[in-house]
Amino acid sequence: MKSDVMTALALTALLLPACGSEATKPAAAPTAPVEAAVADPAPRTQAEAGATEVRIAEDIRKLCGISHSEAYFAFDSANLRREDRAVFEKLADCFSGGKLAGRQMLIIGRTDPRGDDEYNLVLGGRRAENVEGALVSLKMRRDQIRSSSRGEMDATGADEASWAADRRVDITLAN
Repeated sequence: MKSDVMTALALTALLLPACGSEATKPAAAPTAPVEAAVADPAPRTQAEAGATEVRIAEDIRKLCGISHSEAYFAFDSANLRREDRAVFEKLADCFSGGKLAGRQMLIIGRTDPRGDDEYNLVLGGRRAENVEGALVSLKMRRDQIRSSSRGEMDATGADEASWAADRRVDITLAN
């Protein structure tokens, strides 16, 4: 009888940790080294690249001399296209020694609603980090940048065309 109790206690001790509510790690999002953020990849369409649109807030555009047409551009999550580099240079210069010197930038990564919540939060964060890495590589100070992810929280898309608009990074002034 005593050995049955000991066996039951031993089994309970072994199984109890398996029943715990230990948090699981979020699904890993695709990653790319930050150094790749300033590479010049072979030209690809936005659909082929799985590109993320970068949108620059109007107040930043005006103060940094960025035209309306430059404010919305495709940014591959791993690579900065040659034609987009000039916009990142203008942003870095403006925040480093221009009209927004000393101000802080907020970079928010967003995703479409497909995929689970955790995956989308990680993916949105990676998108924001890649834009941050590109700006830092162009000599913007990391302490001037805050990045975060909203994942799919603000997504409104219902088909491929509108999901594409949900996959983006927004650049705004931090409060």
